[in-house]
Amino acid sequence: MTASATAAPRGGAPHAGHDDRSFIRKYIASTDHKIIGIQFLFVSLFFLLVGGLLAMGIRWQLGFPGQPMPLGGWLPSGVAPGGVVAPKMYISLVTMHGTFMIFFAVMPLLVGVFANYLIPLKIGAPDMAFPRLNMWSFWVFVLSGLVMLSSLFVLGGPAAAGWTAYAPLSATPDYTGVHLGQQLWCVSIVLFGLSSLLGSVNYITTVVNMRAPGMTWFRLPLSVWALFITAILAILAVPVLAGAVIMLLFDQTIGTHFYLPAAGGQPMMWQHLFWFFGHPEVYILILPAFGIVSDVIANGSRKPIFGYASMVYAMISIAFLGFIVWGHHMFISGMNPTLASYFMVSTIVIAVPSAVKVFNWLATMWRGDLHFTTPMLCAIAFVSMFIIGGLSGIFMASTPVDMYIHGTYFIVAHIHYVLFGGSLFAVFAGIYFWFPKMFGKQLDERWGKVHFALTFIFYNLTFFPMHILGVAGEMRRIYDPTAYAYLRPLQPINVFITINAFLLFLSQFVFAGNVVRTLWKGRKAPLNPWRDNGLEWTTPSPPPHGNFATIPTVYHGPYEYSVPGAAEDYTPVNQPPAAVPEPAR
Repeated sequence: MTASATAAPRGGAPHAGHDDRSFIRKYIASTDHKIIGIQFLFVSLFFLLVGGLLAMGIRWQLGFPGQPMPLGGWLPSGVAPGGVVAPKMYISLVTMHGTFMIFFAVMPLLVGVFANYLIPLKIGAPDMAFPRLNMWSFWVFVLSGLVMLSSLFVLGGPAAAGWTAYAPLSATPDYTGVHLGQQLWCVSIVLFGLSSLLGSVNYITTVVNMRAPGMTWFRLPLSVWALFITAILAILAVPVLAGAVIMLLFDQTIGTHFYLPAAGGQPMMWQHLFWFFGHPEVYILILPAFGIVSDVIANGSRKPIFGYASMVYAMISIAFLGFIVWGHHMFISGMNPTLASYFMVSTIVIAVPSAVKVFNWLATMWRGDLHFTTPMLCAIAFVSMFIIGGLSGIFMASTPVDMYIHGTYFIVAHIHYVLFGGSLFAVFAGIYFWFPKMFGKQLDERWGKVHFALTFIFYNLTFFPMHILGVAGEMRRIYDPTAYAYLRPLQPINVFITINAFLLFLSQFVFAGNVVRTLWKGRKAPLNPWRDNGLEWTTPSPPPHGNFATIPTVYHGPYEYSVPGAAEDYTPVNQPPAAVPEPAR
């Protein structure tokens, strides 16, 4: 996207230049969207580490049940006496792993990091619409994460009702403190919902009101479209979860009975409320990835994105359909078959806009001048993994098939192909791609490709065999597969998965080492290392406070690259095209 600086700074906007704020004001209590995005990045990566450690506890028990864990002392108190995972605490590990990964790792990495950092830069704005609200969004998120962390170490152990917190197990009142972990889980989720709402209001308002002159709706990069649609989903879905969790907390603490059947409550109401949030949440976790991957693939192919308008309409369609398919999570709950048929058909329909996006990504790469940089490799991995996860999702959309595989490791494989193979590969693509913009230094490409290769290989060796376990009937959340005679012949698969899961976990230290080494003594990045047309690359790296010395004027839409094979003819992004009039206001 080309632009030129032709307008004066808007009134009240911070001027891009000298920043005389104190260290605390600049880096701790910052209202600068870029610093807040970086704060989200490092805190979310920490929670990703916590979730990964919990996953290692789960996999060790499934691969080597009853055996002491290496370094088992790192697990929460009571989880690993003598280094052996206890049965009750195994369920806590499963609960907290899912909670940390979904709410405190993947969602803030995709939304908190990239929405905060990229939206103002990509639309030509000096900052978010509500900078102080943005700051509070981050710190409420930190508070919610600390509350969830504290629940790992309380009397009675962490929450143990699954990350979906199904009632009545999660709603049972107990005044001895033994369910304090579950209560802290509820408090944390409510705080997280507040943080998400504060951020979403900011993202929507910024995109609607603060676009640069000439930045029409259909000149927005697809990453901004994706984050904008995601914010709308969060505004509509998160309050439903917050209300449901508050009622759950009341059942646990003050004697209400919203979900307790013994007192006339409805445990099925929890499932309806949770999944009315939970399925839009799936798209909150994947839509930003769609946008990031679209930007990276267009850049790596040196071509405009194929079917830009259809990509926008596909994302809007996915967001709408995501709200009307929640019942497919409840096919085995005794649902009326007619209603199940509706949810089955509507779920299958979602495959259509998803297929449109996959076709457009492939068409963008077709006959492009492909540059296999680390971001491009991660983006291509996202597409391939999303296809596998999407195909297994079609199986689950069919009611008769889902009634067999529901609650098995087939479901575990599916969700990890979408949310690890999908979302986290997109996160890595985005971090590698915009790291030079964030820090002014470029991650080492050789180590980046090593990290990509190890992650891609061990990821598939970890999660693809779970499809086999699921079809064979291995259930989710069982403590010891060898306790079931029909599962014992499958135990070598569990051992194979566990070994590769540990190797996958260790592979991420290549990424961590690359980041630390680059921040410490990495080489300075060029102004535009990827030769990209995004508006963010017209600013210094890292951008100054206020982003732009003057508000830029946008002359044409995104992804305007040279023809394939003519990268040397590329026009620098900071120069307007010759003889192109400024668009009418």
